[in-house]
Amino acid sequence: MGRGRVQMKRIENPVHRQVTFCKRRAGLLKKAKELSVLCDAEIGVVIFSAHGKLYELATKGTMQELIERYGKYTGGPPADEPMVEPMDAKKEIEMLKQEIEILQKGLRYMFGGGCEYMSLNELLVLEKHLEIWINHIRSTKMDIMFQEIQMLRNKEGIMKAANKCLHETIEENISNTDFTTMTTNMMHPLTIANNIF
Repeated sequence: MGRGRVQMKRIENPVHRQVTFCKRRAGLLKKAKELSVLCDAEIGVVIFSAHGKLYELATKGTMQELIERYGKYTGGPPADEPMVEPMDAKKEIEMLKQEIEILQKGLRYMFGGGCEYMSLNELLVLEKHLEIWINHIRSTKMDIMFQEIQMLRNKEGIMKAANKCLHETIEENISNTDFTTMTTNMMHPLTIANNIF
């Protein structure tokens, strides 16, 4: 019996959403690799997670080479010309310093290391970072749990194979052995039935 049809809407539970993302991302990348091998196609896949993490796959060469080839094909700007001017280094440094300061202040606030007041914006930034961290932790935890489950399944398969082998050996030994009345020096002889096992 097959699974029911999946409704194409956003998964509300963040843990289920992250697990689905991990599984489907792996499936998509696997299918892209298979298509490349089977059809000798040059494939590039770029995925950004909800948290901004980049996942990419270039089946032949590098992603940069593939993007350059795509740019030449579509008539876009060459890859060596920056399409968007990067942020000024001083502005970026200042922005990162402010972010670090907010995070350090948030840590002190959470652990009671000072009676600092945090503004609403600072609390919102801290909340956003905490959600990202929690999702990363949950994702890592789920990956580890899936690996452990797979290891346990592998061990189960090994144990079943060993059990089957031992069972076959026991059956062979039973069929080759004829249990009859055994005589001893004791008053009452020991008898074992043929169908005991």
